[in-house]
Amino acid sequence: MRLNEHPILDFSLRRGREVTIYFEGKPVKAHEGETISMALHAAGIRVLSHSSEKHRPRGLFCAIGKCSSCLVKVNGIPNVRSCITLVEDGMRVEMQKGKEELPKTAKPPEWKDAPKFEGDVVIIGGGPAGLMAAINAADAGARVILIDEQPMLGGQLVKQTHKFFGKREQFAGVRGIKIAEILEEEARKRENIQIFLETSAVGVFQEGDEKLVIAVRKNRELLEFRGKSLVVATGAMEKMIPFENNDLPGIYGAGAIQTLMNTYGVKPGDRVLIVGAGNVGLILAYQLIQAGVEVKAIVEAMPKVGGYFVHAAKVRRLGVPILTRHTILRAEGRERVERAVVAQLDENWRPIPGTERVFDVDVIALAVGLRPSVELLHQAGCQLLYIRELGGHVVRRDERLETTISGIFVAGDTAGIEEATTAMLEGKVAGIAAALKAGVASPDWLKEIEKAQRDLEEFRSGPFGRHVLEGIKKVMIGGSE
Repeated sequence: MRLNEHPILDFSLRRGREVTIYFEGKPVKAHEGETISMALHAAGIRVLSHSSEKHRPRGLFCAIGKCSSCLVKVNGIPNVRSCITLVEDGMRVEMQKGKEELPKTAKPPEWKDAPKFEGDVVIIGGGPAGLMAAINAADAGARVILIDEQPMLGGQLVKQTHKFFGKREQFAGVRGIKIAEILEEEARKRENIQIFLETSAVGVFQEGDEKLVIAVRKNRELLEFRGKSLVVATGAMEKMIPFENNDLPGIYGAGAIQTLMNTYGVKPGDRVLIVGAGNVGLILAYQLIQAGVEVKAIVEAMPKVGGYFVHAAKVRRLGVPILTRHTILRAEGRERVERAVVAQLDENWRPIPGTERVFDVDVIALAVGLRPSVELLHQAGCQLLYIRELGGHVVRRDERLETTISGIFVAGDTAGIEEATTAMLEGKVAGIAAALKAGVASPDWLKEIEKAQRDLEEFRSGPFGRHVLEGIKKVMIGGSE
């Protein structure tokens, strides 16, 4: 199930030394640098755990560590997120069966005397927004600490093989995977940026005049980070929709499929049904075809396609039908997806009897939107509002992206669901503003904030940006609620 040929990607350059892990006692070949769930998928293993109440099979869903679908036991330790935990030679992985107890022989980590790291600006999240915030805050004179729970920098960029729109200075015509490389290189060559990967932030607190971030590295080590200001760029997670058997292995968020294919070179399946015809669903369709996967159809509940015309036209030219006014009724299969049943919707959004169609598929991809990851901001006490146009609950903030808690800034999908281009521009604004708040940047940097704000306004001026602007008006400090 590994991809060895691809029109854009060369996976031979990405795969590390071959190692062996053991799943349920049986050897599985893996490569250094890939996560447990990716190695298991490459071996054809889809069921990773069972639910605690009904003992139903569970598999990978989000692939970014933000749900509980892929929890496994590793070397006897339960509740390990297999999607963001790297393989190690000889690692013992077991299927998790409901609620598991920590073995009595397991030695807990030493939490006392946690290593402490200090900077001017702490940034949580190493995606497009976090990287741009780090680069710009550092250039403005700040000592920056950048932490991310993933094993690599780049966030969603590392799985985007399509070319970006916009201006040249905003990476127009450059593939997302290349943008990730460029931003990582820029961040790493700045001596005033410290980078911590496989490090999950678990709490944000005020300690005197500083922000204190508590984090856990590699599930083993407690770390403390302090800064005069904080930027939260934790991104978003996939939304779920209700339908029968929507928990079967083989049902993924669109981003998880992109991670499988484009980051780790693992084929998600042979036949796919995509739910959602926005830009993500449309782009996913031709990325699947690039990987040699058959896309049976795209179903969309709305009466028209939600994404860009150019993407829809490309998908249709490739022979993929787009069924508007349709929805998925149920997934069928025993331990994993074997079929999907869809139906046409009437004007009241109810399925029309007699219009059911059955697709023989082994993968159902949900491209039904994202919701901002605001948990840390909520815990820190920032004021939240539910803004439909921005994808869910978001924090109130001002024009410089400072929240209702002084010194805490937000950027990217955490601030509202948009595109990677706006995430990078917001990261620039938040990074510079955080450096100014920390008292290390000169007032001359205000010009760079104003330039980024103008670029944001221009990028959002098209038809797809109108609803975002309406949402931003509602969430701005001093705006209408």
